Formats: sequence, C-alpha cells, structure tokens
Amino acid sequence: MRAILVHIYQAPESGMGCVDCCDGSDERPGVCNNTCKSIGEEHRTRLAAKHKLQKTGSKIRSTYVAFAQKEKKRLEGEVETLEREVAVKQAEVARLKDLADRAESLTEASMEEKRKSPLFQSLLTHHRALKSLQRVHQEHIQREKNLGDILDNLRSGYNPNYQDMAVLEAVRGWEHFAGLPHINDIKKDEDESAEESPSEDEETTEEPLEEGAWTETQLEHQLDDLLGTDYDTLLLEHERHTESPDAEPLLFDVASYLPDVLLSQYEAARDAIVVLLDSMGVLKLPGDKKSADTGRARKALTDAEHSLKLAQDEIGNARTDLERLFSPEWYGREGEWKKLDNLCISKDTGDYTYEVCLFDEAKQKPNNGGTTFSLGRFAGWEGGDVNEGSAGDHSKQHYTSGTKCWNGPARSVQLLLTCGTENALLTVVELEKCEYQFTGTTPALCLPVEAARGAEHGEL
Repeated sequence: MRAILVHIYQAPESGMGCVDCCDGSDERPGVCNNTCKSIGEEHRTRLAAKHKLQKTGSKIRSTYVAFAQKEKKRLEGEVETLEREVAVKQAEVARLKDLADRAESLTEASMEEKRKSPLFQSLLTHHRALKSLQRVHQEHIQREKNLGDILDNLRSGYNPNYQDMAVLEAVRGWEHFAGLPHINDIKKDEDESAEESPSEDEETTEEPLEEGAWTETQLEHQLDDLLGTDYDTLLLEHERHTESPDAEPLLFDVASYLPDVLLSQYEAARDAIVVLLDSMGVLKLPGDKKSADTGRARKALTDAEHSLKLAQDEIGNARTDLERLFSPEWYGREGEWKKLDNLCISKDTGDYTYEVCLFDEAKQKPNNGGTTFSLGRFAGWEGGDVNEGSAGDHSKQHYTSGTKCWNGPARSVQLLLTCGTENALLTVVELEKCEYQFTGTTPALCLPVEAARGAEHGEL
C-alpha cells in the first residue's frame, strides 16, 4: 500500500497553496509539481538518523541498566553486612549498659575495696612490669639501630689495605651477623646491583614459639592496645562473670523481714532519714558524686550507642536506596536512571552558567563573580504516568523551592529531556520570573529501535 505524504507549499504561479497530495493530483494539471520523491528521501533520511541515534543511545542505556543490577547486588550485600553489624553493636550496647548500671550502683568505697583483691593487684603488677619491659625493649632496639649505623659506616669507609685486624674482624663479624656480602666483593663488581640484601644461604630460622606466645609483629603493633586495657571495667566484667554478691547478708537486710504492707512505709522513712542526714553533713549519699569508674563506664556506653545509631542510619539509607532503585518515581523500573544520580550537566549562557545535578539540585552561577543561587532541589517527575514505567514517562523533571526571588516566587526549574547519545544541557529559558525551563539529552531515554516503534504505535 503506497503511503501518501502530505506536503504544503505556496504555488508562485497561482498564489494558492498546494495541499494534500505531494504529486499535485488533487489540483489542475501543471499547477503543482510532483515532490513526492524529494519529500520521501528527506523523510527516510530523518528516520534513518533518528534510528541511528536511538540505536547508539540504547546501547549506552543498556550499560545503565547493567549498572543498576550490579548496584542492586551491592546494596543487598551491604544491607546484610550492616544487619550483622547492628546485631553485634546492639549486643555490645546491652553489655555496656549492664556494666554502667553495675558501676553506678557501687559506691567509691566499694570500688576501692574491690581494687584490693589479689587478682586485681596482680594484674596491676603485671601491667607495670610489661610497661617497663616495653620501655627497655624499645631502648635496646634503638641502641641496636645506632650500633648498626656505626658498623655500616665503618664497613663502607675503612681501608682494607690498612691491615688493622681488629677493624677487619669487626667488619667481618657485622657482615656475618647482618647477613651482608663482603664489602670488597661488592667493590670488585661495580656493574652488578649494589643493593645489600640478606644472603639466602645464611637465613636464620626463627625459634618456634610456644603456644599463645606473641610474635614480633604482635609485640610491635598490639602491645600498646594491651597496655591500654581499662582494668576497672575488666574488674566489673569479672564480677558479672562470677556473679559475686555485692549486697549485704540477708541477716542484716531489714526490708526482708517486713511484711509487704509495711515495706513502702519503711522505704519512705528510710529515704527521708538518709536525706536529712545528708543535708546535715553527717552522711553523704553515694549518688552525689559519681566515681571515675562510673564515668568511664557511662562514656563507653554513650560511645557504643552513638556507633549503633550511625550503623542504623547507614542501614536505613541503604534500604532506602534499594527501594528507590527500581521505583518508577525515582530511577525507573529498570533502574536506568541510577547511573545518573547526582550527575551534573551545565550550560554557559555568557553571564551565567546554569547547572543541574540530576536528582539533587539546580544552580545559577555568575561567570563574573557574585552569588550562586539555588534554582531548586529535585521534587520528582511530572505527571502520574511514571507508574506505567516507559522511558517516555521520565522526560520531565521538576526542581522546586530554590532561592526566593526579590518580590517574586521561589526559583524553580522544569527540565525537559529527550533521547541523545550524551548527557548534556542544551538550552536555558526563563519562561516566567524566576521560573526556568532547561532542555537536554540523555541516553537513559533511548529505547531500542523495536521498543521505540512499539511505543509510537501505542501512542497512535
């Protein structure tokens, strides 16, 4: 079936418009020229260019979709990891809360009494001895380094022709101890590498360590952490582990001998007497002055709670990103827009450079100095058809609530996007006062040619 192309043009010989049929068959012979061939060629050229653009753009779009799938796996893995981390932090918070509660229930005198235990005193003795040993060890390491530097200078600077056997013996001994080649052998072969490395034949095997013994690396990197242990907190944990009673014997617990009906009256009277004695200076309430142990326990709990909150916020953000990934209201059903999240495109118009960072904020930047104005933050896609999920439904974004104009509305932007092989901003127009319209291109709107034809068919 032959397609009829409609073409309208002005006939100079008659002054009337030739309409409807490009071959002029609807007019008198000779009035209109037959332009079907040229119009058809022009149409086919435009269609071929459009399909080429669509095909190239759709290939780029497919990489955006692949990125979304990878992002989905990454976010799912991140959520799982964070869930485990949150569970660990929750357990740590519960443990520290129990320790803080125990610490707050202890008086300073009670804590001092606990510090007198043989186990605690032995720990302090070991701590001081280990710290002293660390200091001596570091001094020996520094002395060994200084001695090595002296012997290296002697080795490289002594005259072998001067037969000082003491010097020669010292150099030979240092070379053997450090696993170095003889200095004379190096000087004889200047073309070979002068780098002095330990001889493979003279490598010494380390003495096997006892079970639980620390390696040299552990001593170098982990000893400070061990010496920084909070022994007061450790003491409280030990008490919790052994469930040692801290209360007075039942024999002296008056409340345990009273009937329930008198218990509340007894406690009220007891508290009143204690407060009175405290006000007179006879008795000091244990809670008036928190010990340093209580402060440390409470600080550790606060830090753990803060760390837990950060982890919970992080997992919340990851879950939100995962929910938005394939949401039509955000990054599309295939997630093709996720790759462009926070991608900034700009247009220089002479006096100003206009910039929009997708899904974030649009700005107006002066090129000759001045204030940068916000033109609005991302408010969503236009229309309710985004739930249909086609690429064409994601062609218009709104950015609202920008910097307020003088005697005008808050600045806003309507961003119109079409299929293109590049993410680019093409034009900027101020339709109304402080209401801007941007146009641009993006591969995210380039469907495969077959899908695009089907979409056009559906619109017809």
